[in-house]
Amino acid sequence: MNHGNEIKPTLAVVTVDSPPPGQAPVLASRQLFRGNNTVCIEHAGQCYLLRLTRENKLILTK
Repeated sequence: MNHGNEIKPTLAVVTVDSPPPGQAPVLASRQLFRGNNTVCIEHAGQCYLLRLTRENKLILTK
């Protein structure tokens, strides 16, 4: 049930330098959130929400 609180993502491109082979890319959370407390991560046609809590923790939900 949607009560008008649907999150409508806007497109933002974050570039990452290519890490050395075998190493995962590192992104600063401030680059992802850009002053917001949620980010939509599109994966396989689904939107996953990465949320920053008041306690400065990260929660990923589908």
